[in-house]
Amino acid sequence: MGDHKEQPLRVGAAVRRRRRALELTLAVVAERSGLSVPFLSQVENERARPSRRSLEKVADALRTTAVELLAEADPACSVDVVRADTLEPAPDEPRVRSLVRGHQQLHAMEFIGDHDAGREFQHRNDELMYVADGAVEIEAEGRAHRLGRGDTLYLTGGVRHRWRATVPDTRVIVVAVAEHIEAVQDGRR
Repeated sequence: MGDHKEQPLRVGAAVRRRRRALELTLAVVAERSGLSVPFLSQVENERARPSRRSLEKVADALRTTAVELLAEADPACSVDVVRADTLEPAPDEPRVRSLVRGHQQLHAMEFIGDHDAGREFQHRNDELMYVADGAVEIEAEGRAHRLGRGDTLYLTGGVRHRWRATVPDTRVIVVAVAEHIEAVQDGRR
């Protein structure tokens, strides 16, 4: 059936494929990410699951995004159910999970809790942000936009933006046209 994806999403193979495609050693990825070689090895061999923060560090080291790694972690299928518990967060860490697996025409991510406001995003294609619960502040094109529960913000491709939750347990759904999504670190951290 379409509900065949009951096991947790595994990103290790996607991390390994990306690292090898870039011809990088685990030591180089460890140095770039600030994570240990043994931990990265465990991630690649599916013996450890990275937290959201660690996955972002690995993605940055591999010059990609956590969204792309998660998308590569599971092949596309025509009907797929993504269960609410597909990504277990580390204690006291925000949670993020992909709502669409595989290489699809769109990416949909759910962010729960705080978000790294210092991380700036720029997507080649359009993006929609929907606040399911709580409130966020989004900075785009030099303006701050405050959104509450049920509000949406549409960004055309190429607009650099950052956002942060302003209320605990905020839940934001981000939907972007797939293809190439880049995250850039802001120097103001």
